[in-house]
This record gives sequence, C-alpha cells and structure tokens, in this order.
Amino acid sequence: MPEAPNKIAYLLERLAQGVAAHDRENPGHRTWGIGMAHFDIERLGLEEGEEILPGIVLQADGGVTGAFRVLCDGDHNREREESEEEIVQAVSSDERELEVVRPGGGREQEQPPLRPPF
Repeated sequence: MPEAPNKIAYLLERLAQGVAAHDRENPGHRTWGIGMAHFDIERLGLEEGEEILPGIVLQADGGVTGAFRVLCDGDHNREREESEEEIVQAVSSDERELEVVRPGGGREQEQPPLRPPF
C-alpha cells in the first residue's frame, strides 16, 4: 500500500486549502469540521469524529461521494438571503410609470373589466 500515505497527504492538503479559503471568505465564522460522505470516510480508512486537522473534526454528513464540505458556526443561507433582500429592496424602491403598448402599435385604452367565461 505505498499509495495510501500519498492519498492521505493529498487529502489533508486539499482539506487545509478548503478551510483556509472558507476562513478567508468568511472571517466571522469559526470552522469546526469537515463533512464527507460516510462511504468516503470508510474508503479512506478514517473514522467519523476524529480530528483530521488541528481543531477540525471529520463528520459524515450524507453529502455526495468524492466531495467535502467545510462545516462552520456561520449561517451562509441567512447571509445570502439578506443580500438578496437588499437587492430586491433596491429594485423595488425605483418607481417608474409604465406605458402599456399593445401588439400592432396603439396605447392601452380603457377596457371593460374582464369576466370569466361562463
């Protein structure tokens, strides 16, 4: 098994890079774990709950095989929702008067109210 140490070294390098990138992009979050598929944890000969990097534990989280996720105490969804809300509010605060143009030219004129076809 001469390749196993190389695979683990490669994995640890990628995990450390992922944690560093996450922490750089999210300075207010505290990274505490790495989430992996249970299959991958077993395949690599690792155990759930073991400390894979200093202060970082390995968790089986039901994700897809071949990928890992950085687990932290921050709420990424809430931050994205707040950002989307700001965009929606910025757009909705613009008031414009719309002119309705019907096919064939002509502007919208008073139309009788629509009635359901009974």
